Amino acid sequence: MSVKHPIVSVTGSSGAGTTTVKTTFERIFTREKIEAAFIEGDAFHRYDRLDMRKAMADAEANGNHHFSHFGPEANLLKELETVFSDYGKSGVSQTRHYIHDDKEAEKYGAKPGTFTAWEPINAGSNMLFYEGLHGAIVTEDLNVAKHADLKIGVVPVINLEWIQKIHRDKASRGYSTEAVTDTILRRMPDYVRYICPQFTETDVNFQRVPTVDTSNPFIARSIPTADESLVVIRFKSPRGIDFSYLVSMLHGSFMSRANSIVIPGNKLDLAMQLILTPMILQLFERAKRAT
Repeated sequence: MSVKHPIVSVTGSSGAGTTTVKTTFERIFTREKIEAAFIEGDAFHRYDRLDMRKAMADAEANGNHHFSHFGPEANLLKELETVFSDYGKSGVSQTRHYIHDDKEAEKYGAKPGTFTAWEPINAGSNMLFYEGLHGAIVTEDLNVAKHADLKIGVVPVINLEWIQKIHRDKASRGYSTEAVTDTILRRMPDYVRYICPQFTETDVNFQRVPTVDTSNPFIARSIPTADESLVVIRFKSPRGIDFSYLVSMLHGSFMSRANSIVIPGNKLDLAMQLILTPMILQLFERAKRAT
């Protein structure tokens, strides 16, 4: 953790909805005139798209049918920890960008499925923002979580997470339902070992729960809407959280436990604004006083 150069980390698996949370943070940063540097988890994959296919084939040939981006072997997690550590100490480090599609390829001048060159992170930034798979990972060999000052988990219930991933990958990447299902199955052991444990490290978790039937996510015709969902918001420590104020502002919400509030799904953006803005401002003001 760092006083002068705070780090915010948003963690969730593929299809969980971390990009939506990132958009909310971008609005907070803009409104509060905070200059944030952004890094993405995909930048710390070990392999580009072609090399990842080869690595998966090699792993399968050696009896490992579960090699995936969720596990440490397919990622540069030591490098990610170093970025967090360096930024926390000095406010500078480096990152790169993974090019997902043709639109990004045109922007960056390189092929989809490849990486841009490593470049310095903006030295004049007030805060570092990470969004990806491993922003709160802890293993025997590394501890990324300890370097982040605010850790946010985005965790839809598992069937909803699968529905969101299936629809996203089919719509934006042209995958079949069968191909996405194979990916889900391959990733499951690493999901259990490396993704789930991070949500005990996070300071706040946002978990969307559908109120419609998602019993078979592999045949769902549509993603449940915000109006068809509730969101469970869990705080690691409820100290300093004004739950009475939140319940009064978020109509239809209620406390389910001493550290948890349940809100209507269509109140998620407002809830994030109410909850996260004070946390961000506290980090920002603390950094200003320290410098």
